[in-house]
Amino acid sequence: MITLRQLRFLTAVEETLNFSRAAELCFVTQPTLSAGIKELEDRLGVQLIERTRRSVMLTPLGRDVAARGRQMLLEAEEIETLARASRNPFEGDLKLGSIPTIGPYLLPRLLPAIRERFPGLRLFLREEMTESLIEGLNAGRLDLILIALPFETGSLEVMELFEDGYQLASPAGWPPPSGAEALAESGQLMLLEKGHCLQRHALAAYPGRLLTDEDSFAATSLTTLIAMVSEGLGITLLPNLAVSAGVVGRAEVQLTPLPDACPRHVALAWRPGSARSALFRALGELLRPASP
Repeated sequence: MITLRQLRFLTAVEETLNFSRAAELCFVTQPTLSAGIKELEDRLGVQLIERTRRSVMLTPLGRDVAARGRQMLLEAEEIETLARASRNPFEGDLKLGSIPTIGPYLLPRLLPAIRERFPGLRLFLREEMTESLIEGLNAGRLDLILIALPFETGSLEVMELFEDGYQLASPAGWPPPSGAEALAESGQLMLLEKGHCLQRHALAAYPGRLLTDEDSFAATSLTTLIAMVSEGLGITLLPNLAVSAGVVGRAEVQLTPLPDACPRHVALAWRPGSARSALFRALGELLRPASP
């Protein structure tokens, strides 16, 4: 009978393509990991990994076995989580992922309330792009994610928290535009680079009436965008959540509310049927009053 330990060894090798790093991930020695892989191959009667002096790669069958093994490991973890949740679903470790344009502006001010409400909960935070967060959630690397909609979430359970509108940031002294047409003509529209869902959401704030992403400057962070605006290089749209958290700081920019812009929707998402759904919904209720 193959074991979960052997499958964990195989998925670690697939993830790292390196036996030494895979052994570190599994907290075992390299000979122990190699022996476990060999036992798995002997049990199945097939080769799963091709290994030379310079490279490590999985065979096509090895990739299929690793994919199924990862799902089995996730199910085993869910069983353990279910057992813990039956004792107290509001205690233990929680791996929460968030997109960079929400987490830093929402979670810090709420951590004291979360600690007070759930003293037995240990929260581990990670910032990633939306696609990576959803992949990490489905793979079991994350327990809960904080994202912005609209975005395709598949079969995930989704709890919408609040709407997050936008403000126009323009260089100090510029006449604030009024209306979408004036906004589109008021200067270079600068947005976050592709991969940040805020770029798509910002362009959708005025459907079909703003510049396209091909015409706009792309930055890696809101801080960079604000610095570019303060130098008079263009304009940008900032989410109200970030503005209320003080993202502009002392930068020389002026802010203009855009009440007619289509907002993004901040939401929590988790795997359907999770044993900790009650905890996730309770956290969502804590996040809702903090809406901008």
